[in-house]
Amino acid sequence: MGLSTSHILLLILVAFLVFGAGKLPQLMSDFAKGLKAFKKGLNDEEPAQKKIVSSKKPSKTPSKKPKKKS
Repeated sequence: MGLSTSHILLLILVAFLVFGAGKLPQLMSDFAKGLKAFKKGLNDEEPAQKKIVSSKKPSKTPSKKPKKKS
């Protein structure tokens, strides 16, 4: 049970009735801008994560545990 063409047309008709013909293009434009900003934020975050991971280098000497005195 998926969305058929008649369901999609009905959703578009309801959107026009609720938001009006003038407001709908503005809403879609704002949605597209938000989506672009979200994708840009995700792309900007990936290099920063790679930089953090690459800056953490393991130490060459193993850590020594202190000896317990009895």
